[in-house]
Amino acid sequence: MSVGELYSQYTRVWIPDPDEVWRSAELTKDYKEGEKSLQLRLEDGTIREYPIDVQSNQLPFLRNPDILVGENDLTALSYLHEPAVLHNLKVRFLESNHIYTYCGIVLVAINPYEQLPIYGQDVIYAYSGQNMGDMDPHIFAVAEEAYKQMARDEKNQSIIVSGESGAGKTVSAKYAMRYFATVGGSASDTNIEEKVLASSPIMEAIGNAKTTRNDNSSRFGKYIQIGFDKRYHIIGANMRTYLLEKSRVVFQADGERNYHIFYQLCAAASLPEFKELALTCAEDFFYTSQGGDTRIEGIDDAEDFEKTRQAFTLLGVRESHQISIFKIIASILHLGNVEIQAERDGDSCSVSPQDAHLNDFCRLLGVEHSQMVHWLCHRKLVTTSETYVKTMSPQQVANARSALAKHIYAQLFGWIVEHVNKALRTALKQHAFIGVLDIYGFETFEVNSFEQFCINYANEKLQQQFNSHVFKLEQEEYMKEQIPWTLIDFYDNQPCIDLIEAKLGILDLLDEECKVPKGTDQNWAQKLYDRHSGSQHFQKPRMSNTAFIVVHFADKVEYLSDGFLEKNRDTVYEEQINILKASKFPLVADLFHDDKDSIPAATTSGKGSSSSKINIRSARPPLKASNKEHKKTVGHQFRTSLHLLMETLNATTPHYVRCIKPNDEKLPFHFDPKRAVQQLRACGVLETIRISAAGYPSRWAYHDFFNRYRVLVKKRELANTDKKAICRSVLENLIKDPDKFQFGRTKIFFRAGQVAYLEKLRADKFRAATIMIQKTVRGWLQKVKYRRLKAATLTLQRFCRGHLARRLAEQLRRTRAAIVFQKQYRMRRTRLAYQRARRAAVIIQAFTRGMLVRRSYRQVLMEHKATVLQKHVRGWMARRRFRRLRGAAIVIQCAFRMLKAKQELKALKIEARSAEHLKRLNVGMENKVVQLQRKIDDQNKEFRTLSEQLSAVTSTHTMEVEKLKKELARYQQGHSGDSSLRLQEEVESLRAELQRAHSERKILEDTHTKEKDELKKQVAVLEQENALLKDEKEQLNNQILCQVKDEFAQNSVKENLMKRELEEERSRYQNLVKEYSRLEQRYDNLRDEMSIIKQTPGHRRNPSNQSSLESDSNYPSISTSEVGDTEDALQQVEDIGLEKAAMDMTVFLKLQKRVRELEQERKKLQVQLEKREQLDGRKVQGEQVKNDLDLDQDADLAYNSLKRQELESENKKLKNDLNELRKAVADQATQNNSTHGSPDSYHLLLNQLKLANEELEVRKEEVLILRTQIVSADQRRLASKSTEPNINARTSWPNSEKHVDQEDAIEAYHGVCQTNRKTEDWGYLNEDGELGLAYQGLKQVARLLEAQLQAQSREHEEEVEGLKAQVEALKEELDKQQQTFCQTLLLSPEAQVEFGVQQEISRLTNENLDLKELVEKLEKNERKLKKQLKIYMKKVQDLEAAQALTQSERKRHELNRQVTVQRKEKDFQGMLEYHKEDEALLIRNLVTELKPQTLAGTVPCLPAYVLYMCIRHADYVNDDLKVHSLLTSTINGIKKVLKKHNEDFEMTSFWLSNTCRLLHCLKQYSGDEGFMTQNTPKQNEHCLKNFDLTEYRQVLSDLSIQIYQQLIKIAEGVLQPMIVSAMLENESIQGLSGVKPTGYRKRSSSMVDGDNSYCLEAVIRQMTSFHTVMRDQGLDPEIILQVFKQLFYMINAVTLNNLLLRKDVCSWSTGMQLRYNISQLEEWLRGRNLHQSGAVQTMEPLIQAAQLLQLKKKTPEDAEAICSLCTSLSTQQIVKILNLYTPLNEFEERVTVAFIRTIQAQLQERNDPQQLLLDSKHMFPVLFPFNPSSLTMDSIHIPAYLNLEFLSEV
Repeated sequence: MSVGELYSQYTRVWIPDPDEVWRSAELTKDYKEGEKSLQLRLEDGTIREYPIDVQSNQLPFLRNPDILVGENDLTALSYLHEPAVLHNLKVRFLESNHIYTYCGIVLVAINPYEQLPIYGQDVIYAYSGQNMGDMDPHIFAVAEEAYKQMARDEKNQSIIVSGESGAGKTVSAKYAMRYFATVGGSASDTNIEEKVLASSPIMEAIGNAKTTRNDNSSRFGKYIQIGFDKRYHIIGANMRTYLLEKSRVVFQADGERNYHIFYQLCAAASLPEFKELALTCAEDFFYTSQGGDTRIEGIDDAEDFEKTRQAFTLLGVRESHQISIFKIIASILHLGNVEIQAERDGDSCSVSPQDAHLNDFCRLLGVEHSQMVHWLCHRKLVTTSETYVKTMSPQQVANARSALAKHIYAQLFGWIVEHVNKALRTALKQHAFIGVLDIYGFETFEVNSFEQFCINYANEKLQQQFNSHVFKLEQEEYMKEQIPWTLIDFYDNQPCIDLIEAKLGILDLLDEECKVPKGTDQNWAQKLYDRHSGSQHFQKPRMSNTAFIVVHFADKVEYLSDGFLEKNRDTVYEEQINILKASKFPLVADLFHDDKDSIPAATTSGKGSSSSKINIRSARPPLKASNKEHKKTVGHQFRTSLHLLMETLNATTPHYVRCIKPNDEKLPFHFDPKRAVQQLRACGVLETIRISAAGYPSRWAYHDFFNRYRVLVKKRELANTDKKAICRSVLENLIKDPDKFQFGRTKIFFRAGQVAYLEKLRADKFRAATIMIQKTVRGWLQKVKYRRLKAATLTLQRFCRGHLARRLAEQLRRTRAAIVFQKQYRMRRTRLAYQRARRAAVIIQAFTRGMLVRRSYRQVLMEHKATVLQKHVRGWMARRRFRRLRGAAIVIQCAFRMLKAKQELKALKIEARSAEHLKRLNVGMENKVVQLQRKIDDQNKEFRTLSEQLSAVTSTHTMEVEKLKKELARYQQGHSGDSSLRLQEEVESLRAELQRAHSERKILEDTHTKEKDELKKQVAVLEQENALLKDEKEQLNNQILCQVKDEFAQNSVKENLMKRELEEERSRYQNLVKEYSRLEQRYDNLRDEMSIIKQTPGHRRNPSNQSSLESDSNYPSISTSEVGDTEDALQQVEDIGLEKAAMDMTVFLKLQKRVRELEQERKKLQVQLEKREQLDGRKVQGEQVKNDLDLDQDADLAYNSLKRQELESENKKLKNDLNELRKAVADQATQNNSTHGSPDSYHLLLNQLKLANEELEVRKEEVLILRTQIVSADQRRLASKSTEPNINARTSWPNSEKHVDQEDAIEAYHGVCQTNRKTEDWGYLNEDGELGLAYQGLKQVARLLEAQLQAQSREHEEEVEGLKAQVEALKEELDKQQQTFCQTLLLSPEAQVEFGVQQEISRLTNENLDLKELVEKLEKNERKLKKQLKIYMKKVQDLEAAQALTQSERKRHELNRQVTVQRKEKDFQGMLEYHKEDEALLIRNLVTELKPQTLAGTVPCLPAYVLYMCIRHADYVNDDLKVHSLLTSTINGIKKVLKKHNEDFEMTSFWLSNTCRLLHCLKQYSGDEGFMTQNTPKQNEHCLKNFDLTEYRQVLSDLSIQIYQQLIKIAEGVLQPMIVSAMLENESIQGLSGVKPTGYRKRSSSMVDGDNSYCLEAVIRQMTSFHTVMRDQGLDPEIILQVFKQLFYMINAVTLNNLLLRKDVCSWSTGMQLRYNISQLEEWLRGRNLHQSGAVQTMEPLIQAAQLLQLKKKTPEDAEAICSLCTSLSTQQIVKILNLYTPLNEFEERVTVAFIRTIQAQLQERNDPQQLLLDSKHMFPVLFPFNPSSLTMDSIHIPAYLNLEFLSEV
């Protein structure tokens, strides 16, 4: 490829620029060889002519295509040179905000000067286990690479972090150590990783300071080795430090500070414990105020000091040592403030003894004041013969003071480092380590001194090691790919190193000059000029004779020789050191006794007197030794430590981190190209680029190359299936020079620039194809446009013609309509005229007729009104006279009654004052209600009588009225002639009145019409108001509806919040269960480790089976006797052994609990016995029963009494044993706790327990024998007296009328029978041993009588106490009544009556409440007794049925044997019986050794059903121990199986389904009505009868949660390696994603052999297998839905986290692939009917991320669309994806910074969490809904291959 092809028109190049270092330009025309200039156009549009040197023919650097800009690895760039590197870093830093970039094996880290959320725990876990290069560049990727190589190659690793001050070295090293502490956390509880991290604040406090370039600059180098064991857990650490900048203690430049610890101590000076330090603010001390401002913005020194103290405490530094450290630091500050007073001669000076700071200095260090005053101003000169004491000048004293301060601080620094190492050291053997080197980078200032020389010397050594390592890696890569390679010439800085450290080098000459008595810096510089003037790396400045120049690998540095000798010697006067050695504080003395580098240890013993210190002659021997020791100068020490460091680094695999400082102003995300280029040259990044560019920097796998450049392949070549052959033919045709590429074993190697050339060819091909496509599309668009215009024209014509025709038809229709309108109008006008005339005539007639009728009506009305007036006047006069008479009578009656009432009131008052009246009131108050009722009845009767009398009076009145009417008629007939004239006159008057009435009527009609009009108006107004009110009503209704909706919305929000809180609570609980299971697993692991470590021959088992079960289950038992019997306790004591017998209190607690339980059971039996006796007594009195039934009752009563006596005796015996055991324990406790003492108490304990157990067994046997004897005696008595009726025998007793206790009678009777039998057959009894049995029977009878006597006495005492209590209560009540009586006497009579009524009401209310409580108690007791009665009735029925069955069988047996009658088998009751000793076999066959495959064809969850049937039988026989033991063994067995198969999904799913089914069975058959709603009557018969297993349901629920979490963990472990490859990397849509031309060279050490790529079909197949297994094993569908919801969330989280951390997958094609993959997963969910699980909702963030990758990202409208769409993504995630978005070809544009800023501005209102990544470890809380089974227990068949033959069906 010629130069003309490369430098053609539109080619972009880089040209030098004084401001921006490099500037981009574009060729405006083609370049031809031989031309002297290039025609360029800059980015701002200006035209420039760039001259070319004809001799060197050096053309400007070519610029990479935009598609390559922003690469993760600088070596992936096609053109590798300085401007390309600088531009790539700048684009990544400013546009994408990426601070990390790879450069081959180097990680370039640019300090952002801003906190970024990329260092959290989630990011650490995201990078853990990933190959380097799979994710975006990060310090965690380098740390993971080192950790992985250490674990895989078992070789030590090193991470070398370098850079200049302020570049972020310390932070990078800190994050690397945090990564190791998180990933490789310590396996034990030593928390060594916390101590490693805690060392950082200490070292920062004492070794970091503020400089002009950095607020927290490390002023020393350190190398931290983090040790790991064989499991690669952190076990310890060690720190080595290099070249502490001691001069900062006494001098700081302007704008800088001293070490942080000084300012922290001053900030905390006000604390009480630091009062003795006598410190004030930092501005008051010379050593802390030279730099000016003593504060750093945003830093709180007091808070940092508290963190430093906490770190000291965490590392084990005692409080006393901390105070001593702070005293030494404070003494340095006081030393700097000591005033030096010059004498007049100028050659001597002095220090005032009263100087307060000097006094504080001596007090804090514990040294003698007078000696320090003397030796601060004097020095000692030693000659061969004598020793002189000489005064010093003020300048010498100041120098000596500064040297002393520096030396004290350096010694303290070393002591702290040593103690930090002690705290981080471990006794365990270190298997491997990872070293983190945090060391200063190359430094050059205006004035460079000894410190800069040592720093640059160290960087020369590190650069040499870096170059050799890079070259070695390149060589290994070529050899691995079998490519012929030639020696690459790289810069070797060995000559520069030899100049510094070789014999007679710079350091050697410096040490030699230090040995000369009067050596000076000028003499040393002259020697350097003479010796090394011919060296190419050494130069002499023209204008100076005291400076020299060293040509380093990075730059030329001019060093000023002034001060080199003094700093190299690091002189401290011995006399001052001896004073410090004699300090009374041990820490101060130890600091300087251990100092062997600069000052030797004093040979004087101990803390001598002051005279011994000043003695001149005694100091000679130490001086000679001191001279020998002084040969080790600072330069020599540094060179030695540097060689040791290089040996360590060469023995490890190095990893490089180069920190870059982007600007000197510490501005966030501000890039200064000049400073960046300077550091890139200095740190070796450009050297790495140069080495890569010298070989084959671009490397492509054959597959990736074929996918990217297949467009350049001809069609006939694609027929070949061998991709390697296709690639060979394509490259041979495209690139003619064979040296530009090489074919390796797995990759193709290209020279620099070849990939850019191939990209240009690919772009040209695409451009030509694009032109062809555009041409075709444009032609098609024109054709489509023409067809559309033609169709539109035809449509317009059609519509116009139709419009004209419709207009004509409309005109005709309107003409016809007008004629019809005229006809109708004329007809209507005529009809209206006729109707108007007719209405007028009718109205006239109506008014005339009405007037005549009204006139006659008024006349009649006037006559009627006259009559009415007369009637009312006469009535009024009569009533007035009656009222007057009645009023007078009433007044008389009132006066008389008042007189009588006063007399009665007087009498009542007299009577009310007497007590008898009050008594009568109180006594009669109860009958008042009855009296009132009777009074009402009497009044009713009186009312009836009065009503009868009234009816009689009315009848007589009517008769009298009739008589009077008849008389009036007769009277009127007699006087009719006289009254006719009067009647005529009255008629005339009435007519006149009628006329007046007519006139009044007209007036009234007029007023009526007016009022009617007004009313109409008012009605109209009211209608308007009504309408307004209706509108207001509608508005109010709408408002109410809105309020209801708002309230509903608020309620829904509250409900959602409550649901969320419930989910969180459930999640917290399940996390606790998970944490508990983890701790339990950890405990088991530790126990296994302990057993392996001990490996003692006499290994003992667990204390007892019971205790082991309890330790596994960790839940209380529902049984009342869960502890076991005495034999278990004995076995437990034997198992514990002699060492722990006296200390183990569980045996005593079990015995004590057993005693309490026996006591309770005795009481219960006694109560039941008494109830049964009462019931039997009633039966005997009420009815006569047969003789055989009475005898059966007697036998039952005897058995119950014997059982009670047996329990009582066992109880007493156990109490005695317990007392003896307590005494033995008390005796043992008084002795010493040593395990070597005599075990007498232990033997006593065993003997007592064994004796108690044996006696208990003997007592049980005696009771059983006695019971058999009593029963046999009863049978004999029945046989002998079967003829005599039982009733006669009872009536023949003399005391039969008295009440006799039935149990006493039976016991006495049995005793008499036995005594009678003794006298009858003495020999027989002696032979069989029945004499003793009879004697025991008599003892039992006597004991029974004694117990009855005691019981009667107790009852008597209880009755007496009860009567006393009643008497006391009555007394109290009497006192209360007397008090109330006294109170009532003071009240008025009415108040007394009211008060009495209230008292009576309250008394009756209290009695009523008491009666109600009593009734409730009785009802409750009645229900309980009914329940018990039902149980007993059922048992009696079963017993009767069994007896009837046995009798029927006997009768059948008595029949003729020849007749065969088949008996019907009883149905299987759904219960399985087993013996106690078969329990272990049951658990082994059904749980621990059961394989899920063996139950493939059976009922799902068969083990759960079998276990429930066994539990049901144990419940049926009321065996609580059996229930407890079976459930506990089952739970422990399941735990063991899951622990053994902790990676087996099928086994875990199998036991999850069985555990859930067992839990459902315990709920379904618990008897709780809430769980029995779906049961059949047959299933209800299978419910538990005796036990409530609620607590075990909780245990099983927790176990189910643990199994579910293990199931999810297994499934996630299987799916997680597949997710990234299947979702992001695999091409689900073939040919969609063209591979971006990255060519990042992953480290060979990072790659693992084998292809780990997965496709989406593999993930779907795996999930299908999960679903099939869970479905076939009968797991509840609700749980399956939750499992896949969790798995889909994990897929979403892992995929999205990788998308957020990988730049190479953030592209449009990846978004398309993601959407296709998600649609496939959704389709799979629908196909399995799992779409209701909510799994799709968990994928919403990933769906939105895929859409974000495909949306347009240019305009503000696009920004609004993105903000409205991406609601499930946080702001940080959206911005991160936009920053990472990478075009796959040059036709696609990048996302601009302005667009990202727009997105951020629109998303400011969101309150998103600060976390960038999703928590892939998050687990949704699981719910186990109740799912009853439709199967009945009796329908379940147990296969024979389960080997459960010992289970018998009931």
